[in-house]
Amino acid sequence: MAKVTSLRSKDPNTQVGCVIVDKNNCIVSVGYNGFPIGVDDDVFRWDKEDPNDNKHLYVVHAEMNAIINKRCDTLHDCTVYVTLFPCNKCAQMLIQSRVKKVYFLEDRDDLAFRASKKMLDYAKLPYERVAMSCEPYVIDL
Repeated sequence: MAKVTSLRSKDPNTQVGCVIVDKNNCIVSVGYNGFPIGVDDDVFRWDKEDPNDNKHLYVVHAEMNAIINKRCDTLHDCTVYVTLFPCNKCAQMLIQSRVKKVYFLEDRDDLAFRASKKMLDYAKLPYERVAMSCEPYVIDL
């Protein structure tokens, strides 16, 4: 579901999807990376070349969107499935939301992701990388 949700992102480089489920494995929220509501995807930049005007200044991450758009009172004890390991800001929000575990598909080794792991470890919020088949998915309607 997180992988499919990531396809909704218009980011040409990094499409990220997030699904949050409750203790009964019922979906309580989904999110993908994109510009905030009302911010035109055709006006704001999707590239990272200009440090004074790049996508990182505008994009709302998949985890943030999922937390903001939740369809329940609390995310306490929920499980998060995300296609890319959470950055430091998303890790902060997940810790504050009291989720119980984070599963992810891809990882990166830069400062924001190392800081995330440090915070998640210290907060004792477990995370686990999962492998996904490279076989193409076919939806036959």
